[in-house]
Amino acid sequence: MIVILFTGGTISMRHDPAAGGAVPALSGREILDATRGIERVARVEAEDWGAFPGPHMTIERMWALRNRIAEHLARAGVSGVVVTHGTDSMEESAYLVSRSLATPKPVVFTGAMRAASDLGWDGPANLLDAVRVAATGEAAPYGSLVVMSGRVFAGIDVTKAHTHMLDAFESPGVGPVAVIDDGVVIFRRALPPQSAPLMPVEPATPVDLVYAAAGTDARLLDASRETARGVVVAAMGRGNVPPAMVPGIERWVSDGKPVVIVSRAQRGRVGPTYGYPGGARRLIEAGALLAPGRRPTQARLDLMLALGSGMDLPGIRQLFEG
Repeated sequence: MIVILFTGGTISMRHDPAAGGAVPALSGREILDATRGIERVARVEAEDWGAFPGPHMTIERMWALRNRIAEHLARAGVSGVVVTHGTDSMEESAYLVSRSLATPKPVVFTGAMRAASDLGWDGPANLLDAVRVAATGEAAPYGSLVVMSGRVFAGIDVTKAHTHMLDAFESPGVGPVAVIDDGVVIFRRALPPQSAPLMPVEPATPVDLVYAAAGTDARLLDASRETARGVVVAAMGRGNVPPAMVPGIERWVSDGKPVVIVSRAQRGRVGPTYGYPGGARRLIEAGALLAPGRRPTQARLDLMLALGSGMDLPGIRQLFEG
């Protein structure tokens, strides 16, 4: 049996004239009724877990969803879980599950780019595909997955790369792990070995995310340092920041709080290539940590999990740089 957790998102929305746009309106049952043929793929059980637009998903809600997924996966008769989710934060929930759950059963996220009142509502087709993926034994080694527009992405590397197109999701540089062709799930690549999941009682918050841009200074870093437990800096290129940001990073390090450097670029890794003021090599020497293969939101979630697990700075460094 496949459990489907309905959490909201565009897949559950209709245009509301009073609101002037799409808002949550459909129950899980109504979405299932529109998904013709699902009963021929697998036996399903539905749960209306929430009705949240993607931007309304907080870290606390994501963690509660993660825990509910774990409860269902622990049931003997459940072979997988499908989660309908708002696409704006879907990649973060999928990554959080990938990094914090160890299970031989698949967790498949899906949603829609068009609301039920739009011509070409893609929700039912995506839900049917997600159940297909969850029902195949080949999905188990991949942990969490995201299924959208006939493509299957690993939760560990997927991102929303377009604001509104049906094929909005990508795994930059590596592509999907599978495609769905005429109802058949065809896996095309394996995942590299993954680090052990981090399973704290709860993630540590707040952890902030500060972007570098031309001429950025230390004001946001200094404001964040007052209350945040850690910070991720989305740097330029290979992990470089404007010189005016460096004093702010140094103040974070002096306070004994972790500063994690990633790139704002969609593809590639950060590394100690540049030695000029603000270059990644100088940031390492100042005590910042590099997270070579992570995007900004991924590093933020990993830092929350690490701090929540009680890791010290050497442990966090090993997590990100190991």
